[in-house]
Amino acid sequence: MQSQKQPLQRNKSCPSANNSIQHLLFAGLAALLLSACSAQQNRAPGNPFESLNRETADLADVTADVLDLVQRAGPDQVLMVYDIDNTLLAMEQGLGSDQWYEWQKDLSKHDQCNPRNTGNRFAVQGALFAASAMRPTQDDAAQQVKAVQDSGVPVIVVTSRGQDYRLQTFRELRRNGISFSYSAIGSEGGYREPFMPVEGGRMSRYEDGVFLTAGQHKGRMLYTLLQKTGTELPKVIVVADDKQKNLDAINETFGPLGVPVHAWRYSAEDANVGSFDPDKAYAQWQALEAALRQIQKVLGPDNYDLSSAVLPGECQ
Repeated sequence: MQSQKQPLQRNKSCPSANNSIQHLLFAGLAALLLSACSAQQNRAPGNPFESLNRETADLADVTADVLDLVQRAGPDQVLMVYDIDNTLLAMEQGLGSDQWYEWQKDLSKHDQCNPRNTGNRFAVQGALFAASAMRPTQDDAAQQVKAVQDSGVPVIVVTSRGQDYRLQTFRELRRNGISFSYSAIGSEGGYREPFMPVEGGRMSRYEDGVFLTAGQHKGRMLYTLLQKTGTELPKVIVVADDKQKNLDAINETFGPLGVPVHAWRYSAEDANVGSFDPDKAYAQWQALEAALRQIQKVLGPDNYDLSSAVLPGECQ
């Protein structure tokens, strides 16, 4: 059963604007009071923590930060949020990796008739996730996650992956010894059905502590998840993500709410991202494509569907 959403506490002593104010002096005074009230609502009284931005190639630094916060505030006042791709796990090869996806995205935008454009990068990445394995970004990645979980801190994943990659994602997390089911926020198991976090957004899914957001703004997604699960705002959020834009997104959302964010940009995969070889990835795709399509033809599209992975009609 889903827990009831608990609204954020608001300062009921703050005045509201009064349209009947006749004089400019009173209008100006009311505006000042409203401004002060807004600032008071966005500030967390007595919160001793400040936001910080750090970079590290070792998840142990993130763990140490969390354990320090636990000593200072208690585990129930801290929320740990991990990313998956190039933060906890990485593809065994460039093909199908996050950097491959960005290359395909650029081809689709600027050179969609390029023969190296797979036509539907989402479908192809799903097939590659199904066929390929992932490795931990560092040998003790699972142990670092568990150390944070053992401290009693709620620990979840907010990933840009979509719900279509759900089975492949949980398979690789499990294979690498990582689970968020017992450290998740909200009701046990999460939600059985996908949902749209924001009006006009994309369908997402939250299951066993893993939030598959389909590439949407991670700050808004995390805030929506806290509301949906009835989770109170923590005193501090710790985030580990290889992309600065995702860290910035969480700061953009929670900074105005008075919640400090300890943003850790994880850099251990930077060399692999920088050395991504499109030629090698394309050669690997050429070697695999026919086999993956044949598997789908014989066994069906239950795990992936490459039917849409063709160049646009105008390119034919």
